[in-house]
Amino acid sequence: MVHKFALLFIFTFYLGAIAQEEKNPKPNVLFIAADDLANVFGKTRPHGLKTPNFDRLMKRGVFFERAYCQIPLCNPSRASVMTGKRPDAIDVFDLERHFRESAPNAVTLPQLFQKHDYSVARVGKIYHYNVPKGIGTDGLDDAPSWQKVVNPKGRDVDDEPLIFNAEPHRAISGAMSWLASAGEDGEQTDGMIANEGVRLLEENAAAGDPFFLAVGFFRPHTPYVAPAKYFDQYPLEDIQLIKVPENDRDDIPAPAIPHNIPLKNYGLGDEILTPALRSYLATVSFLDANVGLLLDALDRLKLADNTILVFWSDHGYHLGEHFLWQKRTLFDPSARAPMFISDPRIPAHNGATCQRVVEFIDMYPTIADLAGLPVSDDLKLDGRSLKPLLENPETEWDGVGITQVLRPMEGGARHVMGRSISTERWRYIDWNGGKAGYELYDRDNDPDEHANLADKPEHAALIAGLKKQLNEKASSEVPTAPFNTKKL
Repeated sequence: MVHKFALLFIFTFYLGAIAQEEKNPKPNVLFIAADDLANVFGKTRPHGLKTPNFDRLMKRGVFFERAYCQIPLCNPSRASVMTGKRPDAIDVFDLERHFRESAPNAVTLPQLFQKHDYSVARVGKIYHYNVPKGIGTDGLDDAPSWQKVVNPKGRDVDDEPLIFNAEPHRAISGAMSWLASAGEDGEQTDGMIANEGVRLLEENAAAGDPFFLAVGFFRPHTPYVAPAKYFDQYPLEDIQLIKVPENDRDDIPAPAIPHNIPLKNYGLGDEILTPALRSYLATVSFLDANVGLLLDALDRLKLADNTILVFWSDHGYHLGEHFLWQKRTLFDPSARAPMFISDPRIPAHNGATCQRVVEFIDMYPTIADLAGLPVSDDLKLDGRSLKPLLENPETEWDGVGITQVLRPMEGGARHVMGRSISTERWRYIDWNGGKAGYELYDRDNDPDEHANLADKPEHAALIAGLKKQLNEKASSEVPTAPFNTKKL
């Protein structure tokens, strides 16, 4: 009798466990990445930017307005996000070194989900790809990260001869170049990526198994290519370039300006910069439309209530600030990048903008935490979970943002390592630990970083404290691991 009672108890407990699991299934993850997206999704929309789907997205969770990437360059930034490690830990500083060369046993974020019986897939660009040459290939992908990969290739590749290049001496991958394309959204690589993402969402919904789906878009990386209708949203006469003081660069060290763009605005005039900015905005709106397709699918398939949603760009982007365009600087527009996280089970602060300083390496432990996946100490993650900020975006937080960049020097001069530390008020930058120059900016009084305060005696103690924190997290030394100076 006792034996039968015990069996009945166990059976009842088992049924209860099954019911509880059905009631609280493992959350899915939709992990969306953009390429070279400026941090333009705060409370204001600069340049009249039209992004209705990002507006929808931001209502679903928390936008981290002060999120700093680890390096403002595609490959090292993406490798850092996916491993949860700083560049110094994986020895990746250029566009061609793979993180497995130094960290062969690293467990990437999607690998962690594989270990916990998730279906894991990638569509498009998550790790580094050359744009546009890498489109349709595996690029610098990491095969162990995925169970399934899809590499679409659209008409934008075939249309490359039609692309206008304002700098013919440079490849379109890095030049101010653009095309208002003929054809429909779904013919473009990014449109195909969105449609493939929707298809995989449909497959996962039908299967009913938990999934980690990474969808990576190639735009708005140069060349700025999008269907013509997105260009039509931005009349050329309405485009206003950023006004920069003529003496803006007079008080900064030489390495603060990227080695490949020493000329102000690339040496280009307003007659080129204006349509270039228009083209960038058009491409962002095209990205927005593709993100909208994924949001629509989540809702239509009734997946939204159990899907953690993450959106990020690999780094920020200059749109004329300091007479600079694109990336690879330690100024705030380049180091700070869009990051959004939503967990439908934490709805209280949906639509909030968090002003606390966070880092891109925080994404890995955050997503794992939200999904309930254990993160062992041997993974040696450098970030921390942002779940407390999702629960309350105004909670006390002692975060700082650490960003690095490596500069090749011409004429046999020593290479330069740049480092920055960002707090809620201050940004400190040094080059070779200060030997090649340093900078200090007061974000409260000088958000555009026009006045370098580093030489002011009254800030000496502040700088010493910031430098001490920086030394604890990022080396000032040029790495000994190989790097290609032409790929920095």
